[in-house]
Parts: sequence; C-alpha cells; structure tokens
Amino acid sequence: MPAPDQQVQGGLRLTRDKINVLARAVTDALAETDSVEFVEDRNTIRQEARRLLEELLKEEAKIDAAARQKIESQRRTILEGSQEWDILYRKYYNEEVKKLGI
Repeated sequence: MPAPDQQVQGGLRLTRDKINVLARAVTDALAETDSVEFVEDRNTIRQEARRLLEELLKEEAKIDAAARQKIESQRRTILEGSQEWDILYRKYYNEEVKKLGI
C-alpha cells in the first residue's frame, strides 16, 4: 500500500513533492504563455494545478483498476506482460475512458 502522500500510477508512485514539481512546471508554462493572464497569484494557480493533477491521477487509477479487474475476471488466467494481456488492457482501458466521456 502506498504511503498517504503518494499516488499510484500504473506502478509508478508520484510523491507529493513530484506532483508539486509538475504543478509548478504547469504554472510556469502558463505564466510564459502570452495568451494567459493570471487573475490569482501564482501560488493559488499552482495549488489548483496540483489539485487537478491529483484528481486526474485518482481517476486514471480507477480506470486502470477497472481494466485490470476485467482481465482478471476472464475464465482463464492471462499473464500480465503477455501480448494478449496488453491487447485486452488497452481495449478495456479505452472502454472505461469512453464510459467517462473522455
């Protein structure tokens, strides 16, 4: 089980610090874009970017878990890493994404 300050992303663990680095990078990129004007201070923008990243990671984890569950529910065992597993994972993952209307 990951520590409370980590998000699990397909086997990749993103710590709170790493998510903050990503949020800062997003904020910096937005600040450098001529067509973007901040109406809030940069820290507020960074915090919102972090919140959105965390929310997206949670949703992706749910989609990943649903796709994996569908593979595990097959009548026969399909080994992770096999070509068949990869094909089914992509199929089920895409089905879950479509359910969300993304």
